[in-house]
Amino acid sequence: MIFVIEAIVLCALFFLMVYLMSRDPLKTLYNYPPKIQERVKSLPEYEGRIPTEKNKAAAKCLAMVLFTLILSLILRYVNGYTTFLKTFLMGFLLWTIVNLFDAIVLDIIWFCHDPHFVIKGTEDMTDEYHDYLFHIKGFFIGEALALIVCVLAGLVVQFLLK
Repeated sequence: MIFVIEAIVLCALFFLMVYLMSRDPLKTLYNYPPKIQERVKSLPEYEGRIPTEKNKAAAKCLAMVLFTLILSLILRYVNGYTTFLKTFLMGFLLWTIVNLFDAIVLDIIWFCHDPHFVIKGTEDMTDEYHDYLFHIKGFFIGEALALIVCVLAGLVVQFLLK
């Protein structure tokens, strides 16, 4: 039962994070399909307002560190896991649930169909906004990142949070 509650809470927290970040679509431009990114970068009204690739990489690294710490603390002190294997497996399962929620609910259902996410100057790019394959690929990228984060969480629990 704890696992189900954790999954629901983590999905809700992820939704809140995405919702808050989505208030300024330019801050999340790198989560848009490539053709939309290219168009926005070419529009003069957005010059100087688009995060750089360096900022994108730094933000992703910081997020991975934070997710590692949060996952480690939850799995150690809420679930009581003390071994690498249990932490890795349950962490990966939780991540996969949140990742599926992100891909299906937040990306394919919400992002692809909510006009709020359409950036001014890209209104004609309907096909790109409805690019479900882009979001499905994103799910698999998220799963690859999960392997890294969950290995790190397992190591943190195994060696640092005894």
